[in-house]
Amino acid sequence: MVSLNSKAGKTGSRGEPEKTRAAILNAALQEFAHEGVTGARTDEIARSAGVNKALLYYYFKDKDGLYAAVLEQVISGLFTRVEAVLKRTDLNCRRKLLLYVESHYDYIASSPLYPRLLQREFMRTGRTLSVATRIIERLGRPVYAELMQLIAAGATSGEFRTLDPAQALTSILGVIVFYFISVPAQQLMASGDPFTLERVASRRAAVLDFISAAVFVPDAPQKGKHK
Repeated sequence: MVSLNSKAGKTGSRGEPEKTRAAILNAALQEFAHEGVTGARTDEIARSAGVNKALLYYYFKDKDGLYAAVLEQVISGLFTRVEAVLKRTDLNCRRKLLLYVESHYDYIASSPLYPRLLQREFMRTGRTLSVATRIIERLGRPVYAELMQLIAAGATSGEFRTLDPAQALTSILGVIVFYFISVPAQQLMASGDPFTLERVASRRAAVLDFISAAVFVPDAPQKGKHK
């Protein structure tokens, strides 16, 4: 994945710079998601990554640079995955939307700290132009436009109900993401771990069912492309 503020050419611990860098980014994701950028400690990140602080600062010039690299990695990972689905030409609108939803949900399920990290970033910056906002504007605008076009095309083909694409997309995104954002509340109101494989899979099926019921025309003709 693309990252910011990295330095190339020098080997990390044990001569494995990519593994060292990945370990630092993973430890930083955990720390930033739980403590926020202000509360995060580079000492703790280095300790969790199994490196010394000098090596951490070799790869990332400061804490802000490391934070930007973490955001770049998790956000670009999502957009790369879903854009691959949206670029496909062998799918009808119905199947493409379902694959998009599956890809988006599965990415967050595999990176459950992603929504918490973004929530913290947007709460921290408010209306100001944040690091995450700049990354999302750069990478997300094309994906957003393709999703809007998909919803409009589905209505034209008769596969989707006639919907306001912007409102429909906002609702779809909310259904995909809310489960992961609301984990603290779920843990208070219901017993058990929301991140067990069984519960994540159950929620995935419910998301697909809900979006299908909200968007698709029942028994709509499947035109031309694979289901």
